[in-house]
Amino acid sequence: MTTTTLAVLVPLLPFLGAAAGLLLGRTAPGFVRPLAVLPSLAALALAAIVAVRQGGDAAVDSATELTPTGSVPVELALHIDGFAALVAVLVAFVATCVQIYSTGYLRDDPRYPSYAALVSLFTSAMFLVVYSGDLIVLLVGWEVMGICSYFLVGHYWETPEARAASIKAFLVTKLGDVPFLIGLFALATDAGSFRITKILSTVASGGLHHPTLIALLLLAGVAGKSAQFPLHTWLPDAMAGPTPVSALIHAATMVAAGVYFIARLLPVFEASSAAMVVLAVMAAVTMAGSGLAALAQDDIKRVLAYSTIGQLGYMSGALAVGDRGAAVFHLLSHGAFKALLFLAAGVVIHASGTNSLAAMSRMGNLRARVPDAFWTMTVALLALAAIPPFSGFFSKESVLGAAEHAATGDTEHIPGAAGWIVLVAGLLAALLTAAYATRLWLLAFHGRGVEAPDHGRQPVAMNAVLWVLAVPSLALGGLAYRALPNWFDGHDLTPTLTTSVLGTGVALVGGIVTYGAWRHTTALAGSAPMGAVAAHPEGDAGLVEAEAIASHAAAYGDVASAPDPADPGRLLLGPLHRHAATGFHLDAVYAALFVRPVTAAASLVRFLDREVVDTYVRGAGTLPRLLGAAVRRAQNGNMQTYVSALLAGTVVLTVAVLLVATGV
Repeated sequence: MTTTTLAVLVPLLPFLGAAAGLLLGRTAPGFVRPLAVLPSLAALALAAIVAVRQGGDAAVDSATELTPTGSVPVELALHIDGFAALVAVLVAFVATCVQIYSTGYLRDDPRYPSYAALVSLFTSAMFLVVYSGDLIVLLVGWEVMGICSYFLVGHYWETPEARAASIKAFLVTKLGDVPFLIGLFALATDAGSFRITKILSTVASGGLHHPTLIALLLLAGVAGKSAQFPLHTWLPDAMAGPTPVSALIHAATMVAAGVYFIARLLPVFEASSAAMVVLAVMAAVTMAGSGLAALAQDDIKRVLAYSTIGQLGYMSGALAVGDRGAAVFHLLSHGAFKALLFLAAGVVIHASGTNSLAAMSRMGNLRARVPDAFWTMTVALLALAAIPPFSGFFSKESVLGAAEHAATGDTEHIPGAAGWIVLVAGLLAALLTAAYATRLWLLAFHGRGVEAPDHGRQPVAMNAVLWVLAVPSLALGGLAYRALPNWFDGHDLTPTLTTSVLGTGVALVGGIVTYGAWRHTTALAGSAPMGAVAAHPEGDAGLVEAEAIASHAAAYGDVASAPDPADPGRLLLGPLHRHAATGFHLDAVYAALFVRPVTAAASLVRFLDREVVDTYVRGAGTLPRLLGAAVRRAQNGNMQTYVSALLAGTVVLTVAVLLVATGV
């Protein structure tokens, strides 16, 4: 088969698996798990073959016109360069791991067939985004991912948290998609095509007429899809979905789509210095704010959600300084270790038996109970904190190195201000990342909560996936930074001495200070155990999580109010903790700026509709009814009345005629 044919099969196989899973889910449930795993596994094999054949050389391009539009054509096009080939392998790898893990995690879930089919459809849509060479086709995959995430986040629809989270995720991302769509049309109008290759050729020749406006419109969509400030608030709430969904959305698929989109069209953004500075500021605020918020969360999955937001900020920062190689390198390494973190968190949630979704402050000593999750999560947290020689160190240092080059003026067409903004924010984020990673590790595996009854060993499928993901989390960075430049435009990804020392130094400081704060708070809390924790009965991990979500609001209310007598986050953040725990009240700000005005406008419209419009409608019906009543009274069947009315009418007409004739 040709490379083009293999590339077409990559998104097609999960799509067919999703369709078959939906059709056979009820009639032949025994086929559901094979239909979930095998298409993703086959897509992984094909994506790897495509990557090997592409080999980082010239891009593979192929196109056929879908429909004649009369102006700007829409084409079914492939554009597979080194970035696309490797990102597709990552997507397939994570999706396969998630599907295998889910066979154990959701083994007793009655809605598993629809869940597995939606995950396959989600995966197919992401492949479409990665391989597409036409922006309209890319947009189709972009929107299919959005609707799939709506259903997957709301998988436990019995709980109000899941329903609210799915609606919020959908609406916030759509808020960014509207300007994104306008930007796509403006870009295609300037370039005369939706084809990525033609757009890049237009940019190279200086043919864009409105580069700043187009770039800013596109950034709005990227901010929504990749959860960047100020449209990031949906992502922590999306933790109401099953943990494997969190791994899929937060690792390699939906949230990475925005970063990948900018990487593909980076010359469009580089055509506007203002847009690059805006991107740098957006990345800096995202990195710093999410790090502080993660340090204050008690829910383990919300910590990881804010961590994802911050790591995506690193990728956006790399793009803001013009190094898409560093951005995609961090996307690849982050995809592996963040998927591992979420899937290990699923094991921890099940083993802890906490009443809240995953309150770390109420977890007992889980190290002995879940050794597989403990060791693999330790590897992933070290990679997240960018401690050498784990993968996160090499990819994060490539971002900081790119920012250093831009700050010193070594990067052409990139404002020095953007470099300094990303560099300073990146170092601050490295400090905060190590701090909340250390805090998570201490509270989850060395906490003082009451131990729940032992649920037994986790399914083999779940533990096996953890160890598979631990391999790239440990070794990917050291192997990749030498080989990837051949795939990424030849950009050097070797860590520089200055940023390596600074980044590793602040990370060690963050970890050591957090450990010291934990020891201090533990000593102050004393040896008294925390309050009893209601344990879940024996059962499936997914059902435990569903029950946990349902009881979360009733048990503790807001996550910030969960008990945490030995939480170093409170000591480190001080008075800032209360604000950081609620995401710096951005939801309240948005409620005041958008929700309340819209609600008030809706109330006004309802009042006008009921009191004004309905009044006219009722009046329009009342007048004919009164006239009809008058006519009905006249038609009473009495002949004397009819003759009297006729004579009276004759007299009136006679008098009127005489008056007119005499000129009176």
